[in-house]
Amino acid sequence: MTERIIELLQRNLQEVFGEGDATRRRAAIEEFYTDDCVVHTPDGVLVGRDAVDNFAGELRATHPDFVYTDRGEPAVLHDAGLLAWGSGPKGEAAAYTGLDLIHVRDDKIAVLYVFLNPQLS
Repeated sequence: MTERIIELLQRNLQEVFGEGDATRRRAAIEEFYTDDCVVHTPDGVLVGRDAVDNFAGELRATHPDFVYTDRGEPAVLHDAGLLAWGSGPKGEAAAYTGLDLIHVRDDKIAVLYVFLNPQLS
């Protein structure tokens, strides 16, 4: 289970939130998320794959040239995983950073919490 959780954390970051192609993004969501998934973001709570797809697509459209990078090693505890990440233009410092915390059920993401780190001046 540990390997699957690490895989989900890393692939979700790249293939869902980092993916600009809507067809590939949707295929990843189908593979990675349960039907009844719940995603908690600073802007609200999303329920279901369609909501995740819409959110990820709209987010990607706001900064299509940004890339997501891991910031350290993922951590796994039982059926949960945590990954710190940064996002910004390729080759530049991250414009913002955050943490993804997932709960996995049946080898898929059942719950995702997206934490954004405060921006320091």
